[in-house]
Amino acid sequence: MLNPKLKLNPKLFNPDVVELPIRKGFGEGLLKAGELDTNVVALCADLTESTQMHLFANKFPERFVEMGVAEQNLVTVASGMSAMGKIHFCSSYAMFSPGRNWEQIRTTIAYNDRKVVIVGSHAGVSVGPDGGTHQALEDIALMRVMPNMEVISPCDSLEAKRATLELAKSKKPAYLRLAREKTPIITTEETPFEIGKSEIYFLPDIGLAEVGIIATGGLMYQALLAAKELENDGMKVKVMNLATIKPLDQNAILKLAQEAKCIVTVEEHQMHGGVGSAVAEFLAEKFPVPIEFVAVRDVFGQSGTPEELIKHYGLDKKAIVEAVKRVVRRK
Repeated sequence: MLNPKLKLNPKLFNPDVVELPIRKGFGEGLLKAGELDTNVVALCADLTESTQMHLFANKFPERFVEMGVAEQNLVTVASGMSAMGKIHFCSSYAMFSPGRNWEQIRTTIAYNDRKVVIVGSHAGVSVGPDGGTHQALEDIALMRVMPNMEVISPCDSLEAKRATLELAKSKKPAYLRLAREKTPIITTEETPFEIGKSEIYFLPDIGLAEVGIIATGGLMYQALLAAKELENDGMKVKVMNLATIKPLDQNAILKLAQEAKCIVTVEEHQMHGGVGSAVAEFLAEKFPVPIEFVAVRDVFGQSGTPEELIKHYGLDKKAIVEAVKRVVRRK
């Protein structure tokens, strides 16, 4: 069942569940952050409407700079403005930022511990027809390896809004990962969000979990659908929303692994270097358990509808259910 303590969307499993792009929540959150703090500023690399920065730009044109197609300049200017006390958000497609400007992010932002939020939109294969050149599947790996860098991947539009507001108040460099397509609204305005803290979104009615699913980003909905199906088949499942990939909520992951004795990770990213790797690295040291990884497996994306691609790369509800059954057999 959905965790009643978290005030999740009661209509989540209805056919008519409301869907919104995760990036839309970022745009609304940035606008609100700008209203709350005049030090909040924004830069974009010629994708203002696509990344939903136009909401901020229209209201605060004196605090917004359109950098054009110049992602290296985008983050270095942001670093300089941060050094002058500004709270900086800079956005582009994830394939270009952090994909194209990783060294500039490393040297000018992370190395100097500057308060800049790098917003990577249109991540994952669900970008769809834009194809493999625009489908960032390596960005979590790029950013979580970087010292000083926080990495956040919201599960829906409302969580993206809350994450943006929290990032405006934090002191660390951060990467905010956003999806392009509409995804079901899982949370509500009352659902808690805290950087560095995960939440159990789905849990058994009674008793301990037989398996723990750890999901992040837009695939959280597929993980919850899988959990619902498994519950109907009599299996006890817990689903963790790992919105903060770095810093990792080690205590919560350890507790879930100790209870369930097996884990399935779910992400719209390469298997190598992503959320599955982060979880496996930690548990290998603290509490080794069988793990299955639902992720893209060492291939590039391609053109197609988001639904076709999620299915083709084995990221949908059916793939998660199969991964759960495999890992339970290995316990």
